[in-house]
Amino acid sequence: MNALALKVPPVAQVIITAAAMYGTAKIMPSLQFSLSGSTVLAVGLGVIGMSLGVMGVTQFRKAQTTPNPQALEKVSSLVTSGIYRYSRNPMYLGLVLILLGWAFYLSHFLSFVLLPVFILYMTRFQIQPEEQMMARKFGKTYQAYLNKVRRWI
Repeated sequence: MNALALKVPPVAQVIITAAAMYGTAKIMPSLQFSLSGSTVLAVGLGVIGMSLGVMGVTQFRKAQTTPNPQALEKVSSLVTSGIYRYSRNPMYLGLVLILLGWAFYLSHFLSFVLLPVFILYMTRFQIQPEEQMMARKFGKTYQAYLNKVRRWI
């Protein structure tokens, strides 16, 4: 496992990415664009993203397991119901939608370029190590879940 695996909490990674988006928008204003309704779109994406996160945490709470990605040793059950029937990572998908909303709010080309960087980072250094741990802990049951439900959407 890489030295960065599971080291930067997802919320911190969102803050870092959002700050980088803002910084690039301020440093390079020539790459800004105008999009009618971008603020409404930004708020809508943010609300959807927050809702996905809340639904994910709620399912974890119902299953009486930890939603904390920094405490994988405390995972007590495999959650496959509710929103987890459609996405293995609705909380991370919610974070992506929040950042996408932020990108629309900033209306800056480089903000959209940073989104795939965030997704790649989260996949490699957060999601894949979590999946490895879950495969060890839940074996064939988790493998069946992997085969049935997509990682993001």
